[in-house]
Amino acid sequence: MIRVSAFALMCVLAGCATTPPTPEEAAQKCEERAQAAQAPTGGVTVGVNSRTGVSTGIQIGVSADLIRGRDPLEVYQSCVMDMTGEPPIRPARLRAL
Repeated sequence: MIRVSAFALMCVLAGCATTPPTPEEAAQKCEERAQAAQAPTGGVTVGVNSRTGVSTGIQIGVSADLIRGRDPLEVYQSCVMDMTGEPPIRPARLRAL
């Protein structure tokens, strides 16, 4: 049986001329997605300049996987499988919470 990854199928349907990601590239992208499933992401910025004075910003991100309560390791494994059609080449490196 031949397993076709979702990425490859989308490329065929869309006429992509790009090559699929390497297993390591897929692992890195999928780790980011799995980390976003662990907890909200975000940041705070503060800046000062002579024209506008003090500026501040807050950014908060919540992934759909986090809202659904999906297990980050399952998110990682299914993401790699979808991108490459193969199981992950290494375990996910996730943040300790």
